[in-house]
Amino acid sequence: MIEILKVLACMPFLLYACYADIRTRRVANEVWVMMFGVGFIFIMHDLIIYGLPYLVRNILSFLFIFAFVYILFQFGAFGGADAKVLMVISLIIPTFPAIELASEQFPVNGVPPINLFAFSVFGNSVILTVIVPIGLFLYNLIKNPYESLKRPLYMFIGYIMPVSKLEKGHFRMIDSYEKTKDGVKFRFTRSGTELSSEVISELKRYRKEGKIKDGVWITPGLPFMIPITAGFITAVVFGDLIFYLTMQFMMM
Repeated sequence: MIEILKVLACMPFLLYACYADIRTRRVANEVWVMMFGVGFIFIMHDLIIYGLPYLVRNILSFLFIFAFVYILFQFGAFGGADAKVLMVISLIIPTFPAIELASEQFPVNGVPPINLFAFSVFGNSVILTVIVPIGLFLYNLIKNPYESLKRPLYMFIGYIMPVSKLEKGHFRMIDSYEKTKDGVKFRFTRSGTELSSEVISELKRYRKEGKIKDGVWITPGLPFMIPITAGFITAVVFGDLIFYLTMQFMMM
């Protein structure tokens, strides 16, 4: 029962973090302080029940996750909020929670050899991120197949937005553009183009003058908090996706 309560206690904070990350790309530190405050009740409960071995395991779990996410953060592969949520999870749920509901044991795939729950949450989130390009591809295929198929690789990283509906937000235009004597030329650039007020106004003017079509490719900035939350739920219900896929590959 206590393991279920731990998971339920974490979920509101994870869901709110997803909401905040989508809207502002920032999650206030107070969220993680409150999450740890609620989780501290479970930490003290387990410490009283299991004693010193639990404390040692908890500290080792936290130190491993801290070192891991710190390295990723220094390389720019991780956001501050993403690192903090994994560290808090590692303290509240250091190992896989053993849950039994309606005679079913969770996670259904069992516990992996590396029994560090937060590490599996991260691994799951990385794998689940692959769903986004697939979803974008299917969306483009259904929504605007004729124009999308002209740029098949773009279908995995973005979608077409009418110029008339462009507004500042957490996305970029995939192409850069320049005005030439023949009109306006678009070309792919790795960094894309930030949709500032000036850029949007210019594109709308070009569209009004008939120099460009009413549609440009944009790519959304995916908040990583969403895959982390999905990875958390997957770890609780199913288990470690990397371990599962590795075992399936070895059996083949």
